[in-house]
Amino acid sequence: MKATALYQSPLGPMHFIEEDENLIEVGFGDRTETSSTPLLKEAIRQMDAYFRHALIEFNLPLRTVGTEFQMKVWQALQTIPYGETCSYRDIARIIGNIKAVRAVGGANNKNPVAIIIPCHRVIGKNGKLVGYGGGLDKKAWLLAFEKRTSH
Repeated sequence: MKATALYQSPLGPMHFIEEDENLIEVGFGDRTETSSTPLLKEAIRQMDAYFRHALIEFNLPLRTVGTEFQMKVWQALQTIPYGETCSYRDIARIIGNIKAVRAVGGANNKNPVAIIIPCHRVIGKNGKLVGYGGGLDKKAWLLAFEKRTSH
């Protein structure tokens, strides 16, 4: 059974979806139904800590569903340190498929767990902000937010 919690972040409303004691989705925007479970409460507690600059690494049970390629990309995203960025080419190199830069971008866009799987830390090879499911304004805000506390 799925449970959903809403969260008011500095970037606007977010939602958390849990299924079978795993977080399966974190995204921007409202959802109509809300629940309260221990995991959803913990996810909100950790997100609050993140936005207070008191947490740089989440510790939550995740279950993502995607292709084998997407799963590799999402695993690689979790290796990008807080406050740092890398390019789509860097991620392609990490997963062992240097020619898959565009496919990495596509997998990045399908990340079901925003912020916790830090797809916002991936930028274009020229250092420019490109693509973010939540919008480039949110990506820029998150990167600036993390830069302020990482040094």
